[in-house]
Amino acid sequence: MMKFEDFQISDQLKRAITEMGFEAPSPIQEKVIPEILQRHDVIGQAQTGTGKTAAFGIPLLEHITEESHVQSLILTPTRELAIQVAGELQKLSRFKNVKTLPVYGGQSIGQQIKSLKRGVDIVVGTPGRILDHLNRRTLKLQNVHTLILDEADEMLDMGFIEDIEKILQQVNRERQTLLFSATMPPPIRKLSNKYMKQPKQVTISKGEVTAPSINQVYYKVLEKNKLDSLCRVIDSETIELGIIFCRTKKGVAELTEALQARGYMADGLHGDLTQSQRDLVMKKFRDSSVEFLIATDVAARGIDVQNVSHVINYDIPQDPESYVHRIGRTGRAGRDGIALTLVTPREMKHLRSIEAEIKMTIPAQSLPSVEEVVEKQQHVWKGQIIDLIENDDEEGSLYDSLVADLLDQYSPEKVVTSLMKLAFYTRDDLNDDGYDFGETGAQKGMTRFFINVGRNVDLTPKKLVDEVARLIGINPKSIGKIDIFENFTFMEVPEEVAPFVYEGLKYARVSGARINLEPAKPRPKRK
Repeated sequence: MMKFEDFQISDQLKRAITEMGFEAPSPIQEKVIPEILQRHDVIGQAQTGTGKTAAFGIPLLEHITEESHVQSLILTPTRELAIQVAGELQKLSRFKNVKTLPVYGGQSIGQQIKSLKRGVDIVVGTPGRILDHLNRRTLKLQNVHTLILDEADEMLDMGFIEDIEKILQQVNRERQTLLFSATMPPPIRKLSNKYMKQPKQVTISKGEVTAPSINQVYYKVLEKNKLDSLCRVIDSETIELGIIFCRTKKGVAELTEALQARGYMADGLHGDLTQSQRDLVMKKFRDSSVEFLIATDVAARGIDVQNVSHVINYDIPQDPESYVHRIGRTGRAGRDGIALTLVTPREMKHLRSIEAEIKMTIPAQSLPSVEEVVEKQQHVWKGQIIDLIENDDEEGSLYDSLVADLLDQYSPEKVVTSLMKLAFYTRDDLNDDGYDFGETGAQKGMTRFFINVGRNVDLTPKKLVDEVARLIGINPKSIGKIDIFENFTFMEVPEEVAPFVYEGLKYARVSGARINLEPAKPRPKRK
């Protein structure tokens, strides 16, 4: 298996990659990075979410020099993608002195001009706004050594092909050109023939669609309650063997420790284990002395255990392909499998992209109640207690005086019930989400939020309701009163979903604008 250490890249980049939690290159990264490092033009045919930003970002950052001018231009179809690509490049270059600037319409052009004057190395932008800067002569492309067209077919669909041609004609001709596209319609092929020099073609096939024998559901959870939510879920399921996926090695180590501390038979599998350590963990999993295997995507490659009844995504995968590969580890040999995914409000957009790719809607399920868990676990706990009673090795005498004291003051039923609660179900109350929005001036049972945009970004009640329902995964009909003003908006949502709305929208974009969302202040009382 290839590792990022195998690429001819600087230690600063390797360090940033490690800190971002990437363990091994995805198929497109494995194929594309060496070609770009050798300065070849490349056409990468790959879906969104296959890791293509890092595939071109890593070698691009390796080629950025100390010179103070725009060295690379990345064209994207939408402002969202421009921001996302710039953000990923900033993370990858955290230990290198590289300045990246996203440039798109809807943002102050004056601010962009100031940033360009101060000097940037990489510009990521939408064709319309890039052309605007070229016409104003505030962006110069004669020293660009790498030009990247990201999601070229999307740009074609949006009618940007003429703008792209105008831009290409102004870029330094002695450059490397990289083109990424999910499909290769004739106009894109024509563009590549005209502006690229003997490009290397790299194609990454789509992951196969999910098996029909896998029952898929997701649970909406708050970040702070994630561990308790997981325990609640696994306590309510009849699990033969389960694989729990985390995004990073650190996540695997922390979750393994937390589950072991709570008495679960769990062990972790990640890229830092030696082959003998890995073999030992896998042996324990195969002979069922470990019930839960906690793993990263990379560590789980090649695992083939027939009787895995459940796959649980503790961290939602970053791309649809990983989701398909993960859940394919259950439902083997014609058996039914169950795939459960925990989704925090900020991850709903990841879930939506997975649903679009696998062409199905994954149903939501409510977290099991304490009563459901207790009912499910009763026979297990009863067996454990009987086992202790029948195999008593006289150590009970340590507790004799304590038992006698308690039985003097309380009935045996009361004492046993309290001990059962203490021993078997000490999970935090998931209803305590840590949020107290206080009095917000909403109707009874609702919470009212203030949003810092309104008609100034063409916001309408329908747009807001659709966006909130999509981002948070709640029923649009449950959203209450909406008041839209010129520069701000008030919206009421049911109290029970208010924490999800708060976490999910706090960093979101609505009607194209980044928003700030806060609990509303109570309405002033009329005198």
